[in-house]
Order: sequence, then structure tokens, then C-alpha cells
Amino acid sequence: MKEAQIKQAYEVAKARYAELGIDSDAAVAKLQDLSISLHCWQTDDVTGTEKADGSLTGGIQATGNYPGKARNLAEIRADIDKAMALIPGEHRVNVHALYADFSETGFVDRDKIEPKHFQSWIDWAKEKGYKLDFNATCFSHEKSADGFTLSHRDPAIRQFWIDHVNACRKIAEEMGRQLNSACIHNIWIPDGSKDLTVDRALYRKNLKESLDKIFEMKTNDDYMRDCIECKLFGIGSESYVVGSHEFYMGYGVANNKMVTLDSGHFHPTEVISDKISSLLLFAPEIMLHVSRGVRWDSDHVVLLTDELQALAQEIVRADAFDRVHVGLDYFDASINRIGAYVVGTRAAQKAFLMALLEPIAQLRAFEAKGQNFERLALLEEAKALPWADVYNYFCLKNNAIVGEAYIADIQKYEADVTSKR
Repeated sequence: MKEAQIKQAYEVAKARYAELGIDSDAAVAKLQDLSISLHCWQTDDVTGTEKADGSLTGGIQATGNYPGKARNLAEIRADIDKAMALIPGEHRVNVHALYADFSETGFVDRDKIEPKHFQSWIDWAKEKGYKLDFNATCFSHEKSADGFTLSHRDPAIRQFWIDHVNACRKIAEEMGRQLNSACIHNIWIPDGSKDLTVDRALYRKNLKESLDKIFEMKTNDDYMRDCIECKLFGIGSESYVVGSHEFYMGYGVANNKMVTLDSGHFHPTEVISDKISSLLLFAPEIMLHVSRGVRWDSDHVVLLTDELQALAQEIVRADAFDRVHVGLDYFDASINRIGAYVVGTRAAQKAFLMALLEPIAQLRAFEAKGQNFERLALLEEAKALPWADVYNYFCLKNNAIVGEAYIADIQKYEADVTSKR
């Protein structure tokens, strides 16, 4: 599309929204503030930098063998840069502890990692203008091989993972300090059982005690925020997961910790959009890991689905833009990996833009008066409003490729770069 066409279409859309009392310029400005955290593990199928084979354990599985995955930190960062260039706005990068840089220091085990092992990530982020988030990696390790980490029966194993998580919290704090933006550190563990478990309470008691010990180490909230993430089940933990939603919701509320909601970590018929307004009454903030569940698999590329739209609507309607952090969490090894980034991130942006352009004032007025037909009708009509023309304008303002033209750009990168790996 030509620039003049995009601007002309936007002016028409702007006038249409103005008829409903909606300021499209304000919506575009608000969308500009939405900084989505792109997960580094999409580039290499969660291989990381520790092992040559990149074998996965702990219920983590990347399916597919599409050629051209990143093989080292330089290629990971190059692929993220390429994706960032095709996504309008300014965004973050989410790094797992599995991606340490040992090139200058030599390998150390996870309980001994330090900020120096991630300094090259910080330097790269500074150069590119990105902010960083971080995750402890409590999987794909010999001390997680039996399916338990922070809830393990062996106190020595628990202590190893406590030390690892606190090492990661120190790293996250240093990332936030150097980049002048609070780094969100997420804790997810794979702990659970494939079959029936008798001592469920024991493992949850162990997990609570481990978390209590972890959070005895105080950090600066200006530089690092803790969050804890639940899961319904995983590969190898089909019958029992120690860190259930009820456990982490209770722990988060009791200890004033941010709770992470992953859209693929619940029952296939359960959605997280309805949890937003409840959880925000009791938790200081929420971290979202946005993915797309398909039956048992939670890690498909994000699309502009009804649930994604509902999730964005709940956040906007609750006026919670500043209390909800948005990150992506999927790893599709069956398609072009940079394309997966761009499709998913743009879908998330579109959902939030649609929510920001909703005629919420009129909808609330109908609801307050019990005018349910009118509310329903306006909700339906709002679906056909020209939000796509607003998104195209948003892309233009950010010097990002408009529309489907990014497909050819990614194909060229594949031909020139990833296909030669």
C-alpha cells in the first residue's frame, strides 16, 4: 500500500470512530506504549547455549524441524533484530537462563551463574534500544530429570534450585539497573507426576518453603519484579502439577507477588480473560504469557482469535494497561521462526488496538440502563469498524512494513540468511 492511501484510509476511519465518540489518535498513542516481550527461545526451539544437543526435559517440547534455526547467540540476536524491524513499536526481549554467554568465562552450573554471563545480552539490548526480561530455567538439567525441582524431596536438590533462582533474580536486577527499566523475572517449574500422587501436600509444602527462602533475598523493585507461573499439566506431569493455579494464586495474594497467567496453561475450555478483573483486585500486577492452545499443546503461534480479543478487552475495560505486562510464549519449530514472531506479535497488537477503539462509554451506558439489546448490537457493530486502517497507520508511523508485504521480506531473509545455516 502507498503512504497516501494509508493516510487517506486512516482519515476516513478516524472520522467514523469520531462519530462514536472515540479518539483514534489517542488509541494509536496508547498502543505505542504497549511494549511486548518477545521470547528469545522461539529462534532456536529452546535449545539454549549449555548443551550441544539442546535436549529438552521437564515437559518442554518443540515440534517440527523447519530449517534455519539459530545455532548460537549471534544468530539468535540477529533473528530477533529482524523480527523487531518488522513489528511496529518498541518492544522487550525475554531471556531464559539457559541462554548464558560462557564465551569469556567458561561454563558454570546454573546455581553459579552471574550477571557477567549475561552482560553481552545487556550490551546488545543497550545498543538496539531494547529492554530485557528474564526467567530462571528449571528444566533440561540433570537435577530436574526426575520431574521435581523446588518441591523435591531431597533438600540438597531443592537448595540447588533455590540458589539458581536467586542467581537469576540478581541477574534480572542487574539487567534492570543497567537498562533503566524494571526486568520482570518469571519463575516456572515443571514439578509434577505422570501418574497418581499420594503426597500432594508434601510437595506443595516443599515448594512454599522454597519460595519463602527465595524471597528472603530482597531486591530493588525499581530494577526487578518477581512473578510466579502456574500450569495445569505438562508432558510427564499429566496427573499432578505441584504449582497449580490455586497454589500460585494463593501464594501471590498472600505474599504480594505478581502472578503469571499463560493462556495455554489451563484446561482447553478455560480462558484467562475472565481471570483478569478478579486477580487484579488482589494482586499488584499480572504478567501474561500469550500463546495459543490447541488441544493439549499450548505453544502455537498467537493469532487474532476471539480469546485474544477478549483478553485485550478485559485489560482495557479494567483500565489496567499499566498493571498488566504482556509477553509471548510459544515455540513453533514447524514454520519460519521469524515469521512466527511477526505474526504473533502483530496479532497481539491488533487485539489491543481493537480494544482501545471499542465504544466503551456508550456500551457502559447501555449496560447501566439495562439496555441489553443495545449493548449486544453495538458490540457486534464494533467488530466491523475500520480498525485495520488504524493499525496500518500505526505501522506507517513506526516505519514498519504495512500489511502482508512483510511476508516477502521474511522470505528474502530466509533465502539470504537462515537457509544457509
